[in-house]
Amino acid sequence: MIRKWNDGWVLTGFAAFFEQGVTGLHYRLELDSDYSTLRARIEGFREDRAVAHEFRREGAWYLDGTQVAGLDDLVHLDFGFTPATNLQQLRHAGLAEGEEADIPAAWFDIGEPTLVRLPQHYRRLADDRYQYDSPTASYSAVLELAHNGFVRLYPGLWEMEEPR
Repeated sequence: MIRKWNDGWVLTGFAAFFEQGVTGLHYRLELDSDYSTLRARIEGFREDRAVAHEFRREGAWYLDGTQVAGLDDLVHLDFGFTPATNLQQLRHAGLAEGEEADIPAAWFDIGEPTLVRLPQHYRRLADDRYQYDSPTASYSAVLELAHNGFVRLYPGLWEMEEPR
């Protein structure tokens, strides 16, 4: 869910999945008014072990209080365990149909507790579709959005379940 917060936005959610055991993670991202990431936190469990990480961007990126070099130019945090973090990137870019942009992000995946540069390219095909390319992940697909702007379909990786 995304909602107004102070002078910006807050994106919150919960991801649950099975990968080398059951994983459940609460996440919260605090975003500036332009949807760039200010700070974030995840907490939960993976294989019966507690997981907690804090992220902040203050010119440089910090993970659990330690500066991560080489990411100072990035303004977005992308969690590999949920497509929800594509929302702020797309809203920040504000692409019109037919427009495209490189939108690299600081990427965090639960299996690798570090931040890395994730090159990404988006091309808006329609109101609810983007061509997405992530060359370092060797992934390319058409992402479909739900009416609220969140990714509904990440082909081969994730699909939103409709409420019952």
